[in-house]
Amino acid sequence: MPPAEDLDRLAQEAEELDGYFSDAPLDPKPLYPPLRKTFETSVVITNLPKVPQAKFEKLTNVVVKLTTKIGSLVTDEATQFNGVFMPFDEEKDSSLGFCIVEFATPEDAEKAVTVLQGYSFDKKHQLSVLSYPRCQELKGLDTAAEFVAPTPAPFEEKPNVAEWLEDPHQRDAFVLRFQNETVVNWFDHKSDPVVDYDGSREKEQGVAWCQYYCHWSPAGSYLATLVPDKGVILWGGKGYDKIGRFVAPGVKRVVFSPQENYLLTNNEDPSDPAAIKVYHIATGNLLRAFSLFPEKEARDQMPPPFLWSFDDKYLARMGQDLITIYESPSMRLLDSRSLACDGIKEFQWSPVANVIAYWAPEANNAPAHVDLIEIPSRQKLRQKNLFNVSKCNMVFSPTGDYLAVKVTRHTKSKKTFYNNIELFRLSQPGIPVEMLDIQDAVMALTWEPNGSRFAMIHAENPTASKVQVSFYDMMKKPDALPATGVVGAKQLKKAPQAKVPELNKIETLHGKQCNYLFWSPAGSTIIMASLGDSASGSIEFYDVDSKTLVVKEHYRANQVLWDPSGRTVATCVTQPLEGGHFKFAMDNGYILWSFQGKQLYQESFETFYEFEWRPREKLLSKKDIKKVRQNLKTYEKQFDKADRRRERTRYLEETAGKRAERAKIRAVLDRNRTMLRRQRDKHLALLQGYDSEDENNYVFVELTVEKILSSKEEVVM
Repeated sequence: MPPAEDLDRLAQEAEELDGYFSDAPLDPKPLYPPLRKTFETSVVITNLPKVPQAKFEKLTNVVVKLTTKIGSLVTDEATQFNGVFMPFDEEKDSSLGFCIVEFATPEDAEKAVTVLQGYSFDKKHQLSVLSYPRCQELKGLDTAAEFVAPTPAPFEEKPNVAEWLEDPHQRDAFVLRFQNETVVNWFDHKSDPVVDYDGSREKEQGVAWCQYYCHWSPAGSYLATLVPDKGVILWGGKGYDKIGRFVAPGVKRVVFSPQENYLLTNNEDPSDPAAIKVYHIATGNLLRAFSLFPEKEARDQMPPPFLWSFDDKYLARMGQDLITIYESPSMRLLDSRSLACDGIKEFQWSPVANVIAYWAPEANNAPAHVDLIEIPSRQKLRQKNLFNVSKCNMVFSPTGDYLAVKVTRHTKSKKTFYNNIELFRLSQPGIPVEMLDIQDAVMALTWEPNGSRFAMIHAENPTASKVQVSFYDMMKKPDALPATGVVGAKQLKKAPQAKVPELNKIETLHGKQCNYLFWSPAGSTIIMASLGDSASGSIEFYDVDSKTLVVKEHYRANQVLWDPSGRTVATCVTQPLEGGHFKFAMDNGYILWSFQGKQLYQESFETFYEFEWRPREKLLSKKDIKKVRQNLKTYEKQFDKADRRRERTRYLEETAGKRAERAKIRAVLDRNRTMLRRQRDKHLALLQGYDSEDENNYVFVELTVEKILSSKEEVVM
């Protein structure tokens, strides 16, 4: 027991501190965070490189940088934990080749398992990722037990996505989005469209077939319908069976790769780090997710789009002074570095080769330039320097043989602008470039799909109401050589000669009212259209070969769409699906025309959102197409016979009801006549032998009655 003096001193101190003590009870209850009893937010990444202590920190930082792109990690400043635990063997001075990563949410951990599975960390290491709960399950397995192979699931044959190409009538198909309906129609270019599928199966099940826009894949194998609440659904086969569903909440746009191997979805949300997702169509796996904008990219303009190479090998996007190129299917950065392109403003892939074309403006006393780069070697195939450049626009020809660059130049005062066209011949050695000087403003330029010709709209003033349309050919027929043959009695025959690579002007059409050009997929025919709210709606069909012109009109038209064969073209008045009032709703609908400008069909809707032809691949080579054209007369009789048979079948189907009613009436008449014949003897007996049907018992008298219809009196002096 303490001495009395100490007790008195403590009592005195307590009196002095009286009033300063808290009234709170001496039973503290700290607010600890809830105890997490599961490890569903953690994943185990294996097959990492085994590195010594000198490279341990670098490897950890790489893993942190890779995983933070997927989601937020759990960190602790007190313990300096960065979300990644990587074991290290001090005795062997080496990491153990795996790590544990803790994410903030279970959803991010689940996404990491999907995204990083099979990811190529470097040339020798491909990651394997498991959730921590799954690792615990594997740890509890009885390794001594005999392995029993699981029973494979029964084989289910997938729908034949190319079956529609076997249509016996060689019809084309198109999809319509109107009101709450999504309908796929057949069209044979002669009779009215016929419904192929309208989502009746889904309507019976009470589910939505499509809630937003829909899109065909490049070869027409799949129809993608967008359901923003769920994602993207692919349909295919004869009955439009479900091929797969891809999770993409809020999806607003999809892009298929050219060979239909991959699908890119975009919800256009700048705040979503996974706004853009790339899926493998065959497996349904998510290969990688991207944010809407690249790093260090200004967000006050449209985000740069992802572009696929023609063979699906590469996916590229433009960034600040660079192009990031990803290899498929790993979606790993090509050679672990981006393609440096100082000042790049635009780039495009060649439609037939892994060649990138891009342009950059003047900078640091260096001229503007257009570059052609071969991928993956990154070899510069051609560079064209340009001076006094304000803007460039690049257009590849569909065959990939030519590249047109519209260059808008300015004078030294930068008050006057003029144009010229740089034409690259990619199929020739050295890629020569020709310049076409155009003083007018060029509003549009488009290539013929399967040829060497191109057309462009130009005028002195970009806002002019009357414009000129000029046609050029990159190949020229040489002057005829001296004729060969017998002189005199027989006409001389000229030797056929191949065209030479030389730019030549075909013709210029003056005084046109158009702002868009649309070449037919078959070539030769081009449509000069005046589209838009303030446009006239004029649709001019012009045959460049025969120089024939047919002028039609579709008031308020805002779209022109050729079918894949070039036989039919659709002009449409559509409204946006995002909602709001559309002031031209009374004009909604579409018109189908032949390539010669003859109207084939018209349909109107109260609300009309989308019209899209089903694409089809060109299965015939140029040699086969030439052979068909040479023997076209041989096939004409077969085509005419098939047309008559199809028309007869259609007529019988349409008149089946009328013919059935007519047969019923004839049956009633035959029954009545038979009954009269059976009762004839009784009828004569009742009339005491008088036959009312015998003409000899009647007396015929002819009477002529004259009637004055009008009379007129005239006084003749």
